[in-house]
Amino acid sequence: MRQRIQYKLASLAFRALSGLAPDFLAGDCQLVADSGRRSLRSAERLVCTVPRQNSTFGNRSFAAAGPRAWNELPFSLRDTGLLLITFNAHLKTYLFSTVFEATAHL
Repeated sequence: MRQRIQYKLASLAFRALSGLAPDFLAGDCQLVADSGRRSLRSAERLVCTVPRQNSTFGNRSFAAAGPRAWNELPFSLRDTGLLLITFNAHLKTYLFSTVFEATAHL
């Protein structure tokens, strides 16, 4: 169940970052390189800025959970130049592999 939620959040974050999502979602996901304040080393790793939240309810909102799900992906998946169908296929493979690795250690 956790991987299904991660899949949905990461897929929405990909859509927001690649310009395929509505504006109200696209505003919630911004790469560190696009935030514009100053150049940071994390800008090369294609990570999103995660706003600070003061409550658990705020942490569950897409503004915080979407960028956090994007940042947890491996660097090879954080490519906004991929096609949506290709990204989703690679994301499913990655999430399935994490589930089977966790169950193999039991």
